[in-house]
Amino acid sequence: MALDKPYLDVPGTLIFDAEQSRKGYWINQFCMSLMKAENRERFKANERAYLDEWAMTEEQKLAVLARDLNWCMRTGGNIYFLAKIGATDGKSFQQMAGSMTGMTEEEYRNMMIGGGRSVEGNRYIGENGTAQAHNQPQGKSHLNASANDQKAN
Repeated sequence: MALDKPYLDVPGTLIFDAEQSRKGYWINQFCMSLMKAENRERFKANERAYLDEWAMTEEQKLAVLARDLNWCMRTGGNIYFLAKIGATDGKSFQQMAGSMTGMTEEEYRNMMIGGGRSVEGNRYIGENGTAQAHNQPQGKSHLNASANDQKAN
C-alpha cells in the first residue's frame, strides 16, 4: 500500500522522507566519505574513478560530476550530505544554495536575511509565487547564463 504524500505538492521543495533516504543511500555515503582528507584528495585527483568505487546509480554519478545539487537531491541526495561536495570544492553553503536557486551568493544571502521566500504564492503547486517551477531559476546568475546561451547560439 503506497503512502499518501500530500507534501509532494509544495513548490520548490523535495522532502527527504524514507523513500528518498533509501534511494539516496549510496550518494549520501559517498558524500560522507569526503569528511576524510585522503578521500577528498582521491576524489579530486580522479572524480569518475572515485565515484565508480561506490554503488551509486549512473544518474547519481553524473549529477555529482555536473555539481548539480538539485539533480543530486532528485536522485536521493540529502543537502546535509551534499554540502560536503561543495566544501570539497571550497564553496560556502550560501554559494551552494544560491547555485540551487539560480541566484548569486549575494542574492541568496539577502533573500535569507530578508526572511526567505514569501509563503504567498508558494504554498502549493499552481500558485504564482517565486518558488513555482515556471519562476525558477531566478536571479542574476540565471540572467547571465541565459545571455551567454543566446550569444552561443
